Amino acid sequence: MIDLEDLSMKELKQLQKDVDAAIKGYKERERRKVLAEVEAFARDRGLTATDLKALLGRSRTGLPAKYANPANPSQTWSGRGRRPRWVEAALADGKTLDDLSI
Repeated sequence: MIDLEDLSMKELKQLQKDVDAAIKGYKERERRKVLAEVEAFARDRGLTATDLKALLGRSRTGLPAKYANPANPSQTWSGRGRRPRWVEAALADGKTLDDLSI
């Protein structure tokens, strides 16, 4: 057991760094071990990486843009969620969503 009372601030900080690195290394080793077990389990049952990915659910993909900023066409909005500031500004200037439609 380490007697922390006898250590200087520099030694305590170094110990803290060493412990943090050891924890990070341990977590990474455990992660690799579990992934190898899952991979072996899936392979033994004839599953592929694609099969496993499908189990995790669909990936989130962005919705297609419906509206674009006339001043900067790279700024787009799908029409869902909170309106971007440029949409709010255009609407305040009297434009309609039809005016911003792509």
